[in-house]
Amino acid sequence: MQIDLSGKTVLITGASRGIGRAIALRMAEAGAKIIVHYNSDRQSAEKTRQDLPGSDHQIISSDLSDLDTVEKLVNDCYNKLERIDILVNNAGIFEDHPVSEMPFDRWREFWDKTIAVNLSAPAFLSYHLANRMITQKGGKIINITSRGAFRGEPNSPAYGAAKAGLNSFGQSLAKALAPHNIFVYTVAPGFVETDMVKQMLAGPAGDDIKNQSPLKRAARPDEIARTVLFLAGEGVDYLTGCIIDANGASYLRT
Repeated sequence: MQIDLSGKTVLITGASRGIGRAIALRMAEAGAKIIVHYNSDRQSAEKTRQDLPGSDHQIISSDLSDLDTVEKLVNDCYNKLERIDILVNNAGIFEDHPVSEMPFDRWREFWDKTIAVNLSAPAFLSYHLANRMITQKGGKIINITSRGAFRGEPNSPAYGAAKAGLNSFGQSLAKALAPHNIFVYTVAPGFVETDMVKQMLAGPAGDDIKNQSPLKRAARPDEIARTVLFLAGEGVDYLTGCIIDANGASYLRT
């Protein structure tokens, strides 16, 4: 199915590398103008922008752990381009903070930062952009969560909690925003062959990770990007509120 995003503007958080970069490439190929958000790696963000087909793509920097800057990020985007039609909440962090292995003050630092980046920032971005989209008479929000929302993350409980919260938040927004022609979707990957995961796959745990899926491998970033592109296209309004488990059946019993 050919997907045409001509005339659409897409903000993708965490788009300098990995899944976010793959999503940006696919959406630009479909004709969209892309705003490549990054935190600190400007070089990678510039490389992503240069590799995007089409023109008028932008890059923008913001530390999503600082929630007071989220509204400014939205305003800066609208200063660069006239509108945003699609928000892809992709940026996230994953840091171990086992309950039994660190003092509470340190554990809480990991908790607060992970919840801020993985849940609060997407929620705040969705709030500000949804209200703009209401004025624009429509839009889409696509959240990237994780199979960890269903399985739990014993060594990174904040990550599991944040992704589960984002699943529920997306469902809530889908109900609230449908009357305004705004549709909300969620994609929940498992292991994806990003730069960090490739190192894990090449290490001692690599075979165990691959064998978690009956496909005997991790996902490729482009597989997640194609799923997001499908949701960004026309004719999928009735999927609003969905959670697509793009994890190779790795959360099911084998």
